Amino acid sequence: MAMVTATAAAVRHGGRPVRVLVDMDGVLADFEAGLLRAFCRRFPGEPHVPLAERRGFFAREQYRALRPDLADKVASVYEAPGFFLDLEPIPGAVEAMQQMNALKDTEVFICTSPLLKFDHCVGEKYRWVEKHLGPQFVERIIMTRDKTVVLGDLLIDDKDTIQGQEETPSWEHILFTCCHNQHLALPPTRRRLLSWSDNWREIIDSKRRLGPRAEDGS
Repeated sequence: MAMVTATAAAVRHGGRPVRVLVDMDGVLADFEAGLLRAFCRRFPGEPHVPLAERRGFFAREQYRALRPDLADKVASVYEAPGFFLDLEPIPGAVEAMQQMNALKDTEVFICTSPLLKFDHCVGEKYRWVEKHLGPQFVERIIMTRDKTVVLGDLLIDDKDTIQGQEETPSWEHILFTCCHNQHLALPPTRRRLLSWSDNWREIIDSKRRLGPRAEDGS
């Protein structure tokens, strides 16, 4: 609890570490490929959406547009036991997280949202992190339906629009490129991370150059 509720003063003082929040599904774990593979295996005779044609963050809505009854079918796949635990890591994600965590003056947390039907996903997300990233990252999981209330400098996330209680979150949202968002044109003020082979170190270093946040009066 302490890592989530740290006071603004402690987090924002000059010389503090850069805090990086990293989403899980679509950024660390390959949700989209896992969903398509499991859907085709469970419903082999049904139409599906190839990864190259995925549009929009919520797969359920695109499947609903394809045929209304497919929405519940695709949801039943990612709500099933074992789905989250069986997801493969995004290429380069494990190595990038380990390297990022080893950087001087850098704090790395996994910031992920559970499903509304959370019976299986919560425990499986913890087990996935332990399996692929180790126990040190299990201690750095922040699970919340509202990421805007979490303090940080950067949020690396594949969801193109993140909303919540805070209209102006403390973090800069870096859009991690995924099949469902790669077609989106971002305004000049927004930044992308194309993959874990992209220069994520430069993005972190850019926050060091900025120093304490503007709201501190710096």
